[in-house]
Amino acid sequence: MTTLYIFVTIIQSMAISLGVGSSTLAILNFFAAIKDGLIDESERNLMGIVYIVLRVAMVLILVTTAVQALLVYSDVGVGYFTTLALAAWTLTAVLFINAFLMTKRIMPSTFGPAIQAGSWYTFGLVAALISVQRTEFVYWQFLLGYLTMVTLAVAIVNAAMAYSKPRKERVGD
Repeated sequence: MTTLYIFVTIIQSMAISLGVGSSTLAILNFFAAIKDGLIDESERNLMGIVYIVLRVAMVLILVTTAVQALLVYSDVGVGYFTTLALAAWTLTAVLFINAFLMTKRIMPSTFGPAIQAGSWYTFGLVAALISVQRTEFVYWQFLLGYLTMVTLAVAIVNAAMAYSKPRKERVGD
């Protein structure tokens, strides 16, 4: 079990890194694409590739988190349900639900991309905390930090979107 758990954890760590990086690229590509007021075919194609990478990262996280859950639960039972396990499942659920809502155009662009970015960055932060063995937090502290990260992401993404939108030419220019 230990070898499989280590292998799955390494894959999960790589998937989180892939997700954080491609989420960053997705948002930056979007800002660049809307700057001229039109998302052309080449921009759309590049963004599509990044979205595929994001989906791969999401599926890898879902699978690795499920395998970890099965391995740990079969070994320690309800002891599996730690703050870290609940945080991983919360972030995974939000990533999938928000992606679905954005795909169906139910989630407004004011919040959707920022929720994804905030979720990915929180995943990265939690993984970093695990690597330096700083995991003494409880679930409400995780939720507070997560909500703070998403709020910050909403503010930054919306400010950047407002700045990136095409400027109308001023009268007299």
